[in-house]
Amino acid sequence: MSADLSRMRMSRAVVPQPLRAWLGVVVGLAVLVVAAFGVGHAGDGEPGGAEGRLWRAVNGAQGPGRSVAHALDFWGEPAGAAALLAVVVAACLLLRQPRAAVFAVVATAAPVVATKLLKPVVGRTIYGDNLSYPSGHTAFFTAVALVAGLLVSGRLGLGRAAGALLVGILALAAGAAMGWAQVALGAHYPTDVLGGWCVALAVVPATGWLVDGAADRLAGRTPGRTAAPSSDQPPARTGNHPPANQPPAHTPARPANETTDETAAQATSEAITETANAPAGEAPDGPAGASTRVDR
Repeated sequence: MSADLSRMRMSRAVVPQPLRAWLGVVVGLAVLVVAAFGVGHAGDGEPGGAEGRLWRAVNGAQGPGRSVAHALDFWGEPAGAAALLAVVVAACLLLRQPRAAVFAVVATAAPVVATKLLKPVVGRTIYGDNLSYPSGHTAFFTAVALVAGLLVSGRLGLGRAAGALLVGILALAAGAAMGWAQVALGAHYPTDVLGGWCVALAVVPATGWLVDGAADRLAGRTPGRTAAPSSDQPPARTGNHPPANQPPAHTPARPANETTDETAAQATSEAITETANAPAGEAPDGPAGASTRVDR
């Protein structure tokens, strides 16, 4: 597990640094739009004015257009969403980016959960008692596009302008395609899909910041790289340095004359020992060429 956390820590951040400030502005604006539409359409039924005319013009598409709408709608249904998410996660794992894989799962699930929580709070209905605001299909499909845009931007090392352009185009295309499909099939009103699109814009970047922060904190507690020695095992010694808990031995300096006297005394002692062990009539050499006489 420690190795997995270390790899997650070393994985590329899911929210590229050049895009953080720009995404902060996007999140703030998206929250305001979701709140404004939610308050404005709380408890509504059929829309009126320009939204009503747009809904009646797009709703009930027939022929090839309806087939395309059904095909797009499939990717927001449980089976299609699971298949689409599996492809994204598999790509992240093949590129050895476990943090990106976690981000893909959390960042696509969180907007869907947010729409389910908001629907009963707003209380807008379509075709009777069916809650409609905001659109969960649009939120999910936009979230997948945002995740892909952020991960590709980070992998290519794009700057703020290029990265923001890539992420913006993908999010706008996905939101517009799924939003049109939902209105064409009569599942949502136009402001429902716009609200779902903004939910994804608000939740996905915030989820990325949380994933990056959590991955860094978890890996910081991992003892993988510089593990401290255990209490029952002494620290390894390097070179001639003493252990950390033992002060270095200190040998006081000795005067030169003391060393000389000690050397002479040792030589004299050795000479006396040789004389005692020598055969009779034979005198050994004394220290430093001096003669040593022993009376018997």
